[in-house]
Formats: sequence, structure tokens, C-alpha cells
Amino acid sequence: MYFKKIIITLLTIISIHSYSQDKFSFSGTIKDKKNGEELIGAIVTVNEIKGIGVTANTYGFYSLTIVKGSYTVKVSSLGYKTFLKKIELDKNIILNVQLEDDVAVLGEVEVSAEKQDKNVKDAQMGAEKLDVTELNKIPVLLGEKDILKTMQLLPGIKSAGEGNSGFNVRGGATDQNLILLDEAPVYNASHLLGFFSTFNSDAIKDAQIYKGGMPSQHGGRLASVLDIKMKEGSNQKFGASGGIGVISSRLNIEGPIKKDKGSFLITGRRTYLDQFFKLSPTFKDNRLYFYDANLKANYQINDKNRIFLSGYFGRDVIKLGSAFGINWGNTTGTLRWNHIINSKWFSNTSVIYSNYDYNIFFKAGDNDIGIKSVIKDYNIKQEFNYFPNPRNNIKIGINAIYHTMIPGQISASEASSFKPLKLQDKYSLETALYLSNEWRATQKLSIIYGVRLSSFSVLGKGDFYSYNNKGVVKDTTKYKDGEIVKTYINPEPRISASYVLGTANSIKAAYSRNAQYLHLISNSTSGNPTDLWLPTSKNIKPEIADQFSLGYFQNFKDNKYEFSVEAYYKTMQNQIDYKNGANTQGNEKIEGELLYGIGRAYGIEFLLKKKLGKFTGWVGYTLSRTERKIDGINTGKWYAAKQDRTHDISIVGMYDLGKKWSVSATWVYNTGNAVTFPSGKYYIDGQVQFLYTERNGYRMPAYHRLDFGATWMGKKTKRFQSSWNFSIYNVYARENAYTITFQQDPNDASKTQAVRTAIFKIVPSVTYNFKF
Repeated sequence: MYFKKIIITLLTIISIHSYSQDKFSFSGTIKDKKNGEELIGAIVTVNEIKGIGVTANTYGFYSLTIVKGSYTVKVSSLGYKTFLKKIELDKNIILNVQLEDDVAVLGEVEVSAEKQDKNVKDAQMGAEKLDVTELNKIPVLLGEKDILKTMQLLPGIKSAGEGNSGFNVRGGATDQNLILLDEAPVYNASHLLGFFSTFNSDAIKDAQIYKGGMPSQHGGRLASVLDIKMKEGSNQKFGASGGIGVISSRLNIEGPIKKDKGSFLITGRRTYLDQFFKLSPTFKDNRLYFYDANLKANYQINDKNRIFLSGYFGRDVIKLGSAFGINWGNTTGTLRWNHIINSKWFSNTSVIYSNYDYNIFFKAGDNDIGIKSVIKDYNIKQEFNYFPNPRNNIKIGINAIYHTMIPGQISASEASSFKPLKLQDKYSLETALYLSNEWRATQKLSIIYGVRLSSFSVLGKGDFYSYNNKGVVKDTTKYKDGEIVKTYINPEPRISASYVLGTANSIKAAYSRNAQYLHLISNSTSGNPTDLWLPTSKNIKPEIADQFSLGYFQNFKDNKYEFSVEAYYKTMQNQIDYKNGANTQGNEKIEGELLYGIGRAYGIEFLLKKKLGKFTGWVGYTLSRTERKIDGINTGKWYAAKQDRTHDISIVGMYDLGKKWSVSATWVYNTGNAVTFPSGKYYIDGQVQFLYTERNGYRMPAYHRLDFGATWMGKKTKRFQSSWNFSIYNVYARENAYTITFQQDPNDASKTQAVRTAIFKIVPSVTYNFKF
């Protein structure tokens, strides 16, 4: 009731403030004329009223309410020709806009200037919009374009390890990032143990990451939200594109279901390392590959209703003959209905499905063992977008997710000496109400404020345990199917503000609170396919983070250069870590092996970026610290978290040599991760045992690497275009440590050897890309 009163009061105040019998609205959808794709973030203004304008929402919809009169409407978006149209606003009207590509150099500079100061004036803080076109130029491992690897070159976002698609944001663990693909959560966004991400860049339309001050419509994670939108496909003509690389190939097919009304998109990708295994008698029974497919279709029923159906299917397979194998994968599906209620109200209804599972089998003598784990979500979301006037953009929504987790199921052959084991399935219901408003208070001051009221109910059936302070079961309670075991409720306020100091500089400040109800229990920094997800329970409390941030933003030389510095401080409650010597495999009472405490993360991020001209790129630097304090670890003192890194530097440069050639290079450096190494050794029955004392008290060696890339554009015709991409990963062959293990020196029993393993030295690659 309290949340409902807040919504009613806010809408009443804004409605009274904006009401006038002489005001009318013009609204509509903005699309790309060439393929019918909605243009997210296109800007709509009127020439006759300075400082008044709106931005198209995630679905390309906009609405602007002003006093009646004659106006010149101006619509602009980066890379498109400016649209101008005279209107007579004496009633509510619909104005749908189709923008054309701007290929003229001068026109492109003029259009881009419309949006280049967005980083200064936008109230949203800690947000980065990822440029999908840059993926074609930045050199990456084995030539496979990867949006997650590109994202890790930005300050505040750190790679989880060599070649890894896992990432850490502002001191958060890998599971504290919410990754959405067309609104569906992706629980493991990696292929081949993290060397590639699950996202085929050919299918991506838009990607935005929020490092802090995330909007109220997003929740359930502490560190960040990566919101990825898939392309819809062209509703004008059929086409295909793809690429053939060293280890993988991809194909993209799109076209109209009915011209101007609907379209489809199908993308597929597969590696073929396993095909080379067949050439060797020794490895012919081995398998090592992944495949994925993105599917999307949409249809416009009428001017006010449009439906979308999208899905992702991906699988990894690793098999070593008949001795061992593992496969894992994600499946997501989203059914979405966009409805324009009237000129000021826009509705989006989504039904979402997400499934992540892994299967392991191994053979030990006569024993055939199989292990399976699943996390499955059924999700429904209703959101309303309200445009009362040019100064306010309100979002109201409700979200409910039913989680099902199968933490472990072990099967065995009849002849096996192992007994089958099934850990208890876990069920829960996560819900949220949210409200936010983008308010342009004055010409200089913009504020985004809101609140998210989240709840999490632990559900039966099954046995639920209570533990004493030593992790021993002291009480067991049995609950029926669907019975509520415990409910947690957390209000999550969010506010972010920007104040423009001059024509091209501003200061920003933000505060946000986030609650997280699902937890990844892992001993690794990057996250493995077999890591265990656990929901909040009677013993595991929701993780809560409060983040404060302050920043300065400055543009130079007609917005060609952007500079920003952001400082943040984050406190975290109910952080989770293992006990020393914890038993984690197939343990029904694993909650008794966990310890809980607090955390903190703080740092400062610098970014200097050149956005226009033949030479573009950026320099990013992060100075940060991430710590935990948990009773039972390091005698209750603060210690470095696994993902703690003091310094992180990235330099990215791209240069267009002409119509045919472009070159690029990246250089990265970071402090090594915090790790637990042995502090000594002792002998038991003549066997060496290593002594571990301080948790994460040591460091991996510093990591640095230089990559180089070049792209050659083939002759472009009306129907066909192609390119060759060449890249060298780790140009100067730095042997960065992937792991460090310890063993007794075979030549001197009194000494211990540290064995350093590096995966990649120089890795060249070539990819052929085509489009017709």
C-alpha cells in the first residue's frame, strides 16, 4: 500500500504540473529506413523551443507534449541524416519517422554532434554504451568478435583472467553481474571454459552496461547490469552475412515476414576444432566444440501493437574419449508485446524463460558416473512508460520470477560401486515493484530517481536445516510443496544527478542500493561451468550493496574528445566465502560450510576517449581496492577479495588508412589477482603437505599484453561486400601466468618448486567476412 501511494502521489503531482488545455502531444516510433530496426536513443526536438526534447525509449517510441502551434520537428541519431518536418500541433498526432543512413562525411560530423555531449548532460552515471561497430576493428583472441572482451577494455570492468569472458565490475564477483539477452538472464555467458562469450556479435543490436546507479527496472545483482538487445532483422529485403575464421564460422540470415510489417533473424555459429581430431587415430574420439543460435521474429499487428519472439540456444561439448566428458549450455526465450496505449503511455509485456544446465560423465574402472545440475527461471514482466511532459519520463513496472534449481544429481550404472545421489531441489519466488523518473529539473540539472521494492520467498518442499556457529545441523524442519519457508523484503532506492557547469562539462553524483538473492559458490575467480548456484535461504541472507559515486565529465574540441573521472565507494553486507577445508562436492548440507561477513570496494576511474576522425580510441585507468571481512577467515581481519586488483590500464587505438585498410591495437596491464599460496610445508607419513595460512595473501604476477589487428575491405558492390580481418594476440609473446602450482623439487626434497603455466604466446588469426 505504501508503494502504491508513492506512485499515485507522484503521478498526480506531475500531471497537475503539466496539465493545460492548450497542450497537445505528437508521438510515434523511430526506425531505420533501410531495415526497419527501431532506433534506441534517437533524439526528438523542435526548432522553435530551445532546450526541449525527448529520447526514444528501448523500443524506439517517443512522445513530446508542448503548447499548440506550428513547429519544425527535428529527429537525429548518430550516423543518420537529420529528419525535419513541419507540423501543425492543434491536436494529438502520430508522427512515425524513418531515418536514412548518412554516408556524407560532413553530414556524419553534424549528426554526431547532436549526441556527443550526452556523456556530459545525461543524468545516468556509471553507464557505458558499447559501440557494436568497434567490434569489427578491435583485435581479439583467434579473430572471434566478442562484445564481452571489448567491454573489459573499459575502466572499472576487469577481465577475470587470460582469454576469459568472465568479468568483475567495481569490486564485484562474477555472479554479481546481471547479464540480459532480450530481457532473459544468462547465467553462464561463456563458451570453451571462458575463452569466448555466448554472444554472437552478428545478432547484437544494442548493448549497455551499468556500473553504478543502475535504473530501477533492473535488480537482483550487486555490481552491474549488462543489457543486450538482439537485432530484429530487415523488414525490407532478404540478406545474409557471415564469416569464416581459424576455428569457427558463423552465418546470419534475415528478411521480411511481410514487408514493412514483420521480419525475422537467424544467426548460427560453430567451432570445428573437433573435426581436426578425426585426422588423428589418437584423438579421433575426442570432442571440443561449441555451437549457438539466435532466433528472432517480430510482427506489427497494427499501428499500436507489435509482438516479438526471440530465443537463444547454445551448447559446449568437451569429451576425452569414453573416460570423461562435460557439456553445458543456455537456453532463453522471450515473448514480448509492445502496446501504444495513447500518445503518452507505452506498455511492454514480456514472458521470459531461461535455462542453464551442465552434465558431466566420467568412467573409473567399471564405474560410469553422471552428474547433472540445472537452474531454470520462469519470468513475467509488465512495464509502463509515461511521458507527461518534456521534462519527465516515468517508468512503472512489476516483475515476478519463479526459480527452480537442481544443485546436483549423481547417477551411476547398475554395475557401479557408487550409489546414486540427488541433492534436494530448491524453489523460490522473486518479485519486484519499481518506479523511476527521468526529470530534467532545469536546463543545467537533470535527475533520475526511483525505488525498487524487491522480495524473495523461499519455497518448499523439502527439509530445511538450521546450523550452529560451527556449521553443525541443530534443527531440521520439513515443508510441503509450495509452502513459504521465509520471505525477505528489501527497498532499493536509486538516484543519479548531473549538473552542467558550462557548455561541455558537468559533475555527477549517484547513490544506489541493490539486493541479490541468488549466489554463485565458487573457488575460482572467473567462474566455471560446474560452479554451484544457491538461492537465499533460512541461513543464506540476501547480499546487499550501497554504492556512492561522484564524477567529473568534460568534452574538448567540439566533442571530439571525452574525458571523465569517477570515484566510487561501495559497502556490501552478507558476503559469502568458504570455510577453510570446506567439503563442497555433493554436500546436501553445504550451507554449513559457508561463512558470512561484510565487504567494501572503492576506487577511481579515468577515461580519455577520441570519438571522431581517422584515429579513434581511448585510454582507461582504474585504481581500486576490494576487501572482505568474515569471521573465521584471517582471524576476522580485512583481506583482499579474489577479484581485487590495484591497477588496471587499457589503451585502444584504431586508425583508418583509407577506403581499403584500417589498423588497430590494444595494450592492457593489470595487477595480478589475489590468491592463496602455501606459506610452508610439513610431512605426514613421508608425504609433503602444504600449509596454507592467510587467505588471498599473495598475488599472481602482473599481467600485460599487446594485440594488433588489421582489416582489408574488399570491393563493395550494390549486392555484395566482403572483408578480411587479420589479428595477432599477444604480439610480444608475454607468458602470462594462467595458474601457479607447487610441488616438491625432485632434485632437492628440502625445496619447493612453483610451476607457472601459460596458455597463450603469440596467436595469429585470420577471418573472412561477407555480406550480401
